[in-house]
Formats: sequence, structure tokens, C-alpha cells
Amino acid sequence: MRNPKPGEWRSDKLTQRYVGDYKPFMFVDGEGVRCSLYVSGCLFACEGCFNQATWNFRYGSPYTAELEERIFADLRQPYVQGLTLLGGEPFLNTGVCLELARRVRTEFGDGKDIWSWTGYTYEELLLDTDDKLELLGLVDVLVDGRFDLAKKDFKLQFRGSSNQRIIDVKKSLAAGHAVLWADLLDAAQSYEQLEKQALI
Repeated sequence: MRNPKPGEWRSDKLTQRYVGDYKPFMFVDGEGVRCSLYVSGCLFACEGCFNQATWNFRYGSPYTAELEERIFADLRQPYVQGLTLLGGEPFLNTGVCLELARRVRTEFGDGKDIWSWTGYTYEELLLDTDDKLELLGLVDVLVDGRFDLAKKDFKLQFRGSSNQRIIDVKKSLAAGHAVLWADLLDAAQSYEQLEKQALI
């Protein structure tokens, strides 16, 4: 597992604008029905990564205008809640991901949400390059942090290891610190209530 210094890894130097896969109408990559884009290229090299093929920045096929139009045709379906950006590492592919995220906001406003997974922590992204900060500001929900094999727990919601967090980005930026996604907090509170009831 690698730990970059702020600004050490730059999308404009690394990205090849390749994608590993596009999967429309998914139910596992965030809340609701989603269109999921898996971009190629990651330098974190987390032990036990489930998608090691996407570490290569030229894995898969080039991102094209035709693929983008297909993604937006799928997003226009009324039952689709939003777009999910995965990888690979979306924040090392900001050229592709920013284009998509900006267009989502232009076409749908807040009518469709954007989720992203990243090996960066929320705090690391705040200290990094302008393109990463812009993408972060367009994302609604961020699943952050390296996958840690020693903390693997497949019972966790939308996460592979317990160090990772599900963050409400808009609330976090307003508060000046990471704020967990409301549904995650509700689930944690419900779990605590069940534990207390079990002890009565």
C-alpha cells in the first residue's frame, strides 16, 4: 500500500483516459439504481484489492464520446438515481471524471447524485491539486481510504474494510470536517439501540 504526499500524484501526468468497464443499472455501487463507470489506473496498490487489473492506466478501452452519450442516455431513465465513479482511482482520472460530473450537474442539477470510491482519504483530497478538489466538490457521497486487508469486513455497507468511511461531501465541506453519510449514521444508531436492548 502506498501513501502519496499532497500533489505527488497528478492526473494530468498519469491518466491515459481508459476505462475498465461501464455497468448500467447497478444496485451495489451506492444507494438506488446506478450507472457505474470503472476508470483505469491506480497507484495505491492495496494488498487484497478485488480489482487489480484496473491498476494499469491502459487497462480496458479508451473513454469515448460514444460511451459518454450512452452513459447519459442511461442516466436519463427516471428510475436511475445517479452516477458512480470507481476504479482504478477516479481522482487520478479527473479528466474523464470531471467531464462527466460537470455534465451531470449541467444536465440534471441535483436531480441525480454522484458517488465515488477513492483510495485517498477525504482529508488528503482537501490538501491536493485543484482538479481533485473540484471533483470532490461535485461528488455527493465519497467512500474514502485505502482498502486494508487486516481490517477487511464484508458485513460493512458499501465498504471492504473498517477504516473506510462513507462521507456526505456537501455537509463535510460546509462543516469543515468529515461528516458521515446520514444513512450510515442511522444504521449505526439502530445497531447501538439493538445492542442496548439485548443488554436489558
